[in-house]
Amino acid sequence: MEYTSDSDKITRDFFDSLLLETRYLDSALPSTKLELFGESFDTPVMTAALSHLDGTAKNGMTIYAEAAQKAGAVHWVGMGSDEELEKICATKARTIKIIKPHENNAEVFRKIEHAVSAGCFAVGMDIDHSFDGKGGYDNVLGLPMKAKTAEELKDFVQASKVPFIVKGVLSAKDAEKCLKAGAAGLVVSHHHGMISYAVPPLMAIGEIRKAVGGKIPLFVDCGIESGMDAYKCLALGATAVSVGRHLMPFLKKGADATAARIREMTAELAGVMSRTGIDSLDKMDSSIIHRRTF
Repeated sequence: MEYTSDSDKITRDFFDSLLLETRYLDSALPSTKLELFGESFDTPVMTAALSHLDGTAKNGMTIYAEAAQKAGAVHWVGMGSDEELEKICATKARTIKIIKPHENNAEVFRKIEHAVSAGCFAVGMDIDHSFDGKGGYDNVLGLPMKAKTAEELKDFVQASKVPFIVKGVLSAKDAEKCLKAGAAGLVVSHHHGMISYAVPPLMAIGEIRKAVGGKIPLFVDCGIESGMDAYKCLALGATAVSVGRHLMPFLKKGADATAARIREMTAELAGVMSRTGIDSLDKMDSSIIHRRTF
């Protein structure tokens, strides 16, 4: 794989440093069923909150949603027009809309309201798009952004009629603030190397899990390429994982090919579960994972 940032390479190296023990006795065939916010899905392998996929495939955003729906997976979506989101929701994919930290909070509230009315079953914000990396606030495609306070986050949570998820959490400190603000879930992520030398999500998830005390689900993205990667995330505390860039070559071939890869990754996950004595997602066990020291 070609890496676009040092953080991506560090994250891949961390994934590959994690080793598994096997547990065969008293094991059973596994189930990959995911229960999330009162709904059931066939897999904990989800799509990632990507945007602007027309350069990958014509009507790429809608095809991406169709793939998730066909695979029985949760679908996430990032930036885009109101009309695009409505088309995505029309695919019947159970969708989570992630909203940028717009400078104007009125736009954030408007997007929350629209996402709910369009049919999204959860919404959220990617807080890591607050700064531009040069000491100023971010600007995304001409849209000014601004860092949010914990109190502002609380207002967004209260304005939402569905679960509100915070994306871009990579520390126990932020996790504690999000929990106090009422967040219904966190995405442990460095947003594909938003900052250089970022802590790999799986290195941070233990402290984050301890900070939230199992009260809300944790999701992981960044560099997940296989069912084995997904297993490692789940074993270390994730409720589900998001896959984005890995799916793009399949997206070029259409929704069926993309859905087939999600199902294939799910089968890979089930294969590892069966060989480590895990027959359901709620029985994941971090003691199966060992860090390579040689």
